[in-house]
Formats: sequence, C-alpha cells, structure tokens
Amino acid sequence: MEKKILRYAAVAAAGMFVSVYTVSRSSAQSMGGTAAFELLKRTDVSTSFVGTDFNANYSLVQDRPGEGKTLTEAVMHRRDSASSYTILITAPAADKGKGYVQFDDTLWFYDPHDNQFTFTSAKNKFQNTNANNSDFAPMHFSRDYTIQSAEHVKLGVFDCVLFNLKASVKNVDYPELRIWVTEADGLLRKKEDYSLSGQLLRTTAIPSYQSVSGGKSVPYKMLIVDNLRGKKLDGQMQYEKTQITITNVSFDKQSDMVYTKNYLELMAKQ
Repeated sequence: MEKKILRYAAVAAAGMFVSVYTVSRSSAQSMGGTAAFELLKRTDVSTSFVGTDFNANYSLVQDRPGEGKTLTEAVMHRRDSASSYTILITAPAADKGKGYVQFDDTLWFYDPHDNQFTFTSAKNKFQNTNANNSDFAPMHFSRDYTIQSAEHVKLGVFDCVLFNLKASVKNVDYPELRIWVTEADGLLRKKEDYSLSGQLLRTTAIPSYQSVSGGKSVPYKMLIVDNLRGKKLDGQMQYEKTQITITNVSFDKQSDMVYTKNYLELMAKQ
C-alpha cells in the first residue's frame, strides 16, 4: 500500500510539470482584485502555524542526473510566532549533528566537527540540495509581492487560481513568481521561480497534503526541480531535483532552549 501511495504521489507531481492547463489561457477567467488578494492571504496563512510549535521529520532525496541519489534526513522545529526555527541533521552519518537555527532575523549554520557557527542566508541552498533554506519557513506572498494577474485555471485535477506575482520588496529569493493555488482551500500546489529577465529558475510541485491536528494541512510530498542545473543524457535534458517527504508532524510546544545555539551544540554530543 505504501509503495502505491508513493508511486501515485510521484506521478501526480510529474504531471504538474508536464501539463499545466487542461483549459487554454484564452478560456481562463480572470479573478477580481479583492478576491485574489484574500485568497493569496489564505495561502500565506496555510503555510504558517502561529500560536503553536511545528515539529516534523524531513527526508530529502537529491537526484543529480548521472550521479545517482543521496539522502538527507532532518528534524525540524518551528515557532512561527517568533520567526524562529531549528533544523537538526540526523543522516547521513557524515553530516549528523549539523544544523541550522534562526532567531532575531538571523540564520546560523552549525558544524559540530569544528564546533563553529557560521552566518548563512535564507536564500542559500539547504545541504547542497535544490531546496533553499527559506523553503522551510512560512511564505509571505501577500506581504512581499504584488499581484500582476490572477485567473482561474486547471492544474491536473485541481481547480486553481494562477497568480503572476512581482516582488515589492528587495529581500526575497526570486523577483517574480507564478503560483497555482486551489481556490477551495488556499493550498499552494505549484510554484515557478523566475529571474527579472523572465528566465525560469526553479519549479516546485506539492501534489499531496496531510491533514493533522485541528484540520491543519501540511505538505506530505514536495518535488523541487532546478531548471538551471542538469545534464543531457541520451539526448534528453534531465534537471537536478529534490523530493521532500514530511512525516511525524506534531504541534507540541517545545522548550525555548530548542531555538538556541546551545541546543544544537548539546544535540551534537548525543
């Protein structure tokens, strides 16, 4: 049964990359400005868990064409009300004990091998995967972007609103985005990241969510494709991709110490 679920999730994610619309753009209907903005705010809310801590296990499978796959496992603790999070790497063995801690708008990377903390950025890659550090934090589409257009479209089996967004602040990962949001629940289903010149940089698909404590929705599977990094194999271009699986979700409150440098140092010794 588990294998069938995983295969379904992989097929659904792949479908999101191949065929975006089941209706043509000419038949898509525009969405009103106020309604569009309210839906965008709902999407932000769905990625944030204010008033409770968020805890989960993350499994990241990095696939580099021609080089095989590598696995990174980590434990995540988030306290969105304080814009804090801690990520502790648990596998592979060579990286066990490494971690990230964010507090006071500053993100630090910890390496237990030399017991050093290094300042890093939310824009940087997470453990050399195609995920950014910012992918582990809440989204702020309605705060950091302006809506250029919004229209009703089909994304596979999903009835979505497609937003074209342009950054209104400087400290964002990407200046332009296209995001597909299911109108019924405000959940993000697909995201395309663009440069100012309009080049597609990265594509993320979220085909499946899990409903947990209190009806909250958390992604179960995410697939991130780097549209700039890849190789041509057997005459076809294959891009690097990272599949993220999120399990063991809970909203149990953690000690304040979890969101400190001392916590990472302590856990690395265990």
